[in-house]
Amino acid sequence: MADSKGDATTGSAGMSRRGFLSAGGAALAGAALFDLIPSAMRGTAWAAAGERLEKSACAFGIIPLTDCAPIVIAREKGFFKKYGLDVTVSKEASWANIRDKVSIGALDGAHMLAGMPIAASLGVGAVRKATVTAFSMDLNGNGITVSNALYERMLATDPAAMAERPTTARALKKVIAADKAAGKPPMTFAMVFPVSTHNYELRYWMASAGIDPDNDVRLIVIPPPQMVANLRSDNIVGYCVGEPWNERAVEMGIGRTLITDYEIWNNNPEKVFGVNLEWAERYPNTHKAAIKALIEAAQWMDRPENRLEVVRIISGKSYVNAPEEVVKMSMTGTFKYARNEKPRPLPDFNVFHRYAATFPWRSHAIWSITQMLRWGQIEVPIDIKQVATSIYRPDIYRQAAKELGAVYPTVDAKTEGTHAGGWTLTDATAPIPMGPDRFFDGMTFDPAAPLAYLKGFPVHHMKVRLDALAKLNS
Repeated sequence: MADSKGDATTGSAGMSRRGFLSAGGAALAGAALFDLIPSAMRGTAWAAAGERLEKSACAFGIIPLTDCAPIVIAREKGFFKKYGLDVTVSKEASWANIRDKVSIGALDGAHMLAGMPIAASLGVGAVRKATVTAFSMDLNGNGITVSNALYERMLATDPAAMAERPTTARALKKVIAADKAAGKPPMTFAMVFPVSTHNYELRYWMASAGIDPDNDVRLIVIPPPQMVANLRSDNIVGYCVGEPWNERAVEMGIGRTLITDYEIWNNNPEKVFGVNLEWAERYPNTHKAAIKALIEAAQWMDRPENRLEVVRIISGKSYVNAPEEVVKMSMTGTFKYARNEKPRPLPDFNVFHRYAATFPWRSHAIWSITQMLRWGQIEVPIDIKQVATSIYRPDIYRQAAKELGAVYPTVDAKTEGTHAGGWTLTDATAPIPMGPDRFFDGMTFDPAAPLAYLKGFPVHHMKVRLDALAKLNS
């Protein structure tokens, strides 16, 4: 696995909204072609490239978060239709619903957590069902928000730590220690799903300060749209969730966002488009048509002049169902951490196409697997590279991108944590400008050496011995 290298470019930290790259947009001239196909023949429609679709009517699931946008925009702006697909978007109540409906075929595919295809394929927390992804929906998009009361306690306990940016969990560790000394029960935090990036980010942030997230606090699962109500009702003291549910708590004046996932790990993977392996093999042309539509939608969305229209569309009741002003905050390059503070520039909080964001990096899959191992979710030794290779499918992505004439990486993996600023991916069909990839604690991740990475974590709850893993990962 090779890390691509190239000339450094301007770092994203200083980008303005105008700095969004104008990646090739999608023409909608072919969108009307589908309407010319007689209704009786639409089950055997042809994609724009001339390939016969095995299935044209599809149902794709979403959770009401801003990063459901690629699927929503592909439908609303005609990209699915352009490639012969008649897509129904189904808003689901929870990630468990998404997992189960895709598993049994009630949904053809869905907006999924990056770790969900891996967990489904390995049978982590659910019935085993081979699941694949050939499309990454976005980078970044999450935050860690706490109640005003907890924030004030952290500020009083360690004002110096709270003044640092990015905000560490050092002050929280001191608050936890004080509660233990007073005989109080552990505080309750929430995340959206056990195999979510939110769970791993919250744990990563806490553990970096020496907090054991399995013993020092209580972690529970709450669906994203219910986070704010549970914080307001004092059922939890904080959570890690995607937008707009951090900004919603901030605007309501009931919480403060401490840190975004961009600050924890610059340009980290967030959601993917997932389908059953069985479905992908039965409907390969349909699958490729969906990937084409999603690539074009992501290109269109990352154009700055289109972001306000994206906000208007996804804010609607059928999708995110949140005020446009709240959704707009993070989607247009700024982020508000507290109600009484001005928004801060954060142009890379939502990245949908830039930085090869849509490419399903197998190195991202390997990182997720290390976290499942770290926290004891995987209980038997596995061949990490083989698992990542079977689930993350850049080969399918490349077929779609090549037919579109889009630029794509020619390698499957890259290191993380090695670029403090912008850089250029040269292992691609044309050079691709990339963003920073730093971890806030200074660690680096080499996908060719996942066991060495695991050894670097003093706080963990691994259930698989490293020597047992080494036998399968030499």
